[in-house]
Amino acid sequence: MSDSDSFIEEVSEEVRRDRLFGLMRRYGWIAILAVIVLVGGAAYNEWQKAQSRAEAEALGDAMMAAMEAEDGAARAAQLDDVAAAGPGSRAVIAMLAAAEALETDPEGAQERLLRIAADPDAQTIYRQIATLKAVMIPGGSMDAAARRQELDGLALGGGVVRLLAEEQLAYLEIEEGDREAATNRLRDIAGAAEATPGLRRRATQVIVALGGDVDPAGTGAGSEAPGDVETPDETAAPAQ
Repeated sequence: MSDSDSFIEEVSEEVRRDRLFGLMRRYGWIAILAVIVLVGGAAYNEWQKAQSRAEAEALGDAMMAAMEAEDGAARAAQLDDVAAAGPGSRAVIAMLAAAEALETDPEGAQERLLRIAADPDAQTIYRQIATLKAVMIPGGSMDAAARRQELDGLALGGGVVRLLAEEQLAYLEIEEGDREAATNRLRDIAGAAEATPGLRRRATQVIVALGGDVDPAGTGAGSEAPGDVETPDETAAPAQ
């Protein structure tokens, strides 16, 4: 390589270096800012996770402390004082408080559940479960007409919640003396494809107890032998 070629190469290298430094001076702050944003975002994300974990732990500790009270009424009162972290935890706390107050204050338990059912911020499944539990409470303030109205609303939905509402409507019809309507409703429940085995067994048992035929058409659909029927759970007993 000649001296002239070497000189040109050195000059070109210097020009490229000057251009690079110029670009760094002009746009380097963008790269620095991007690094700061990435690091800051990661740190904020970890802080949020830590905060959520701390809040969940504090909520759990408060609920556990409330459940250590001596009797149900005291436990329900302490649960009422627990600060919920959101609509979901508020619904869970209220359901726990209702369960604790059920024995000594059925009307108070029912009121707690109905507040969940009417809470627009609560998830649909929480509101549906709260409604079902409320209408099933014996000794509550809801009369037969009010219970039927709530159950009719649930029965318009789908899935297992609809069938559970239909089951309670059948119990309500038994309470009102309309055994034929109750038997027909229970047959529909027993033959529903989405019915759980436990729900199907309960419906079958009540049909047999009412003196009806599980499958009057003789097709065998949804029927079970009476000896295979299990006793319904207390939570599924007809509301009084």
